Formats: sequence, structure tokens, C-alpha cells
Amino acid sequence: MKEDLVLPATREAGDDAAAEPLLTVSGLVKHFPVKGGFPIRRTVGHVQAVDGLDLTVHAGESFGLVGESGCGKSTTGRLITRLMEPTRGTITYRGRDISHATRKQLAPIRSEIQMIFQDPYSSLNPRQTVGKIISGPMEINGISPEGGREKRVRELLEIVGLNPEHYNRFPHEFSGGQRQRIGVARALALEPKLIVADEPVSALDVSIQAQVVNLLQQVQRELGIAFLFIAHDLAVVRHFSQRVAVMYLGKIIEVGDRDSIYTRPRHPYTHALLSAVPEVALTEGEAPPRERIRLAGDVPSPISPPSGCRFRTRCWKAQDKCAAEEPPLLRLSGNREGHLTACHFPEDPTTEAREEDIVLDPALAALEEEQG
Repeated sequence: MKEDLVLPATREAGDDAAAEPLLTVSGLVKHFPVKGGFPIRRTVGHVQAVDGLDLTVHAGESFGLVGESGCGKSTTGRLITRLMEPTRGTITYRGRDISHATRKQLAPIRSEIQMIFQDPYSSLNPRQTVGKIISGPMEINGISPEGGREKRVRELLEIVGLNPEHYNRFPHEFSGGQRQRIGVARALALEPKLIVADEPVSALDVSIQAQVVNLLQQVQRELGIAFLFIAHDLAVVRHFSQRVAVMYLGKIIEVGDRDSIYTRPRHPYTHALLSAVPEVALTEGEAPPRERIRLAGDVPSPISPPSGCRFRTRCWKAQDKCAAEEPPLLRLSGNREGHLTACHFPEDPTTEAREEDIVLDPALAALEEEQG
């Protein structure tokens, strides 16, 4: 389908989004060495957690990053915040390359890039009070707000929906949702311009998830903070993010605005992800039935990923070309500007049900045939 491929269109100079991106990631790679051998241990391979990732985040924007567990989402977040050192590639923040910046070079911008961690239990020091946890970043960066740090911490507790009187309590005295709010308050303490939210609601109950997501949206609107929102819950990402990237085995295979990804996906993997989202039909005929796709097996090992397209081992449209050539991330004909897909044989831009379900798992197909 080479005739269907066109180069991405450039943004209009007058568009607000055309301003220089807040964050630009290009060719980002992170490989973890695998040690083996006895009695002399040596490197026998590498876990390719992130392998050539490109993305941009603009000021005030919420950018969602979704994919199966183990695809490299959390590693990407830690690389962007420089909690990990990238193997290769560039991370540019406000026009400055911070890919391999030293601790001293990173000091001026540390306060501008903050992170909300996935686990609200292990991310808080159980020996410190809430006041100490939230004021810690201000103390490290030598920031003394007007009225003192305690006053600022109490203000932050109120912003995230907690009682300012909780200042002297310890983390074990709070529920999971309240702990995550403390994590949000800590991230806001330095008034950052970018927050990397790594699965911020995955460990919480559904009712608490909605409260935390609404809190983050309110914070974004009022303070103009950009978010890199990492999650595997597609419904939460759709509610929160303006643009979404789909990640598979260390690579982004589709990226676009929210409506394009959720209503006009082109990559087979994106179709499969969306088909797994449960839907509740309140009335018959309310909406066309959604396609059902069930993949076989697990994500291949990142130590030895498939050649060419990494999704080909689980794809119902895979051909010889998919094993020989890695598909580039390009704009397909019919896609909106900024909607890019990495696939040699893309799907139709719809999520409506097919005449026949796609079931790649032989055992499941045999079971359904037996029951039918």
C-alpha cells in the first residue's frame, strides 16, 4: 500500500500548537543488559525496553501513552524525568538537550519536570509526615515561599482535596486514594511545567480513580501544566488526554488526536486494544456494535523481538513484507493531520463490528465452536 502513504504535513505557523514543543523525544533507546555465565558473568543479551521512540508534548497539553503491560511505558516516563540514563537518543526540554546532562546541569530544570508514581504506597516515605514529604522538594531546591513552607504545604493539601490539618499525619493513616493525592501535591510543590503521571490511578478503586483523574484535569486547567499520562486503561486516557500514542514492545505504532485513535484507528494492534474495552449498551440500537478481536499469546520477549514489524507474530494481516521491513511511522491517506501509523497493511478507519470475529487463539476458537 505504498500509494497510500504520504509524508506528515507541517503545522501552520499561526497555530498555537505550532509553537516550539515543551518536550521533544527523538530516537529514544533504553537497553538493559542481561548477565549470564558461570563462574564469569558476562553480558549475553539486552532487554530492549524502549527502542527508537519519538514523541512531542506541547505546553499545557495532555499526551496519553497506552499499551499492554511490559511494552516500555513506565521506562519511557523514567527516561524523560532522567531517573534513568538513556542508551541512545535525545530528550529536548524547552529547546535544551538533557539526554545525558549531568546532575549539576539538570539542577535548574529539575523543578520543572515532576513525576506522579504508580504505587501510592511505596512512593511515600512511611517515616516522614505528610508535611515533610510535600515540603521536601522545596527544601532540596532551596525554595522559601511567601509565608513559609508549612503554609504552602497546607495550601497544596487543600488544592488536592485533603484537610490542611493532615499536615502532621503519616502515610499509613491514609487510604490509597488519599495517598495518591499526597503524591499529586508533592508533584505540584515546585510549580512544574510538565508532570509525568505513571499509571496514577491503576492501583485505586474505580470510584477513587474518577476523583483523582478529575483532580488532575482541574489542576491542568488552573495551572496550565502539561501532562504525559501513562496508562493501560483506555477509557481513562480517552477522558484525560487530547493526543494519544499507542506503544507496543518498545515502539510507538500509532499516534494521533483522541478522536482519530478512538474512532478511526488504522493499526491492527490499536483495533485489538479498543475491542478489549468493555461497553455497556443501555438501549438496543443505541450505537453500532463494536468489533471483537482476540489475540493469541503474550507480547514477544523484548530480549529478542520479532524482525520487521514487532506486532506481526500476533497480527491477522501479517505478510512476508512485515517480517522483512519495519514499517515507518507515517500519515496514511485519509488520516487527519498528525495521525501517524506504522503498518504496511493498515485496517479500515472504523471500529464497527465485522461480519466475523477475529479469534487468533486456536484453543479459544475450538472452545467456542464446541459450546456453539
